Amino acid sequence: MTRIGRRLRGWTNGVLDLPQDVLQELPRITLIGNKELYIENHRGVLHFSSGQLTIALAKGSLEISGQELMIRNILGQELAVEGIIGEIRYKGSEEKP
Repeated sequence: MTRIGRRLRGWTNGVLDLPQDVLQELPRITLIGNKELYIENHRGVLHFSSGQLTIALAKGSLEISGQELMIRNILGQELAVEGIIGEIRYKGSEEKP
């Protein structure tokens, strides 16, 4: 990123008080119990089965494992998952599989 871009991002964050997920393309993950999962700022579904779901992110991926997983809806960059969620694992782009 250019120096001007970093300065502009810092200025907008300070002045506008925007959340980090918006400024840095970070995922926003909301888990309700172990039954519902909402993911915002994703880049698509890489793998889906009833026991495993892998979501592409701007910088890495998100792996969700569980039972009876079901994608309830996909709207733009928002995704809703239902089922019995057992584990959520974030893998950054610098990590090896």
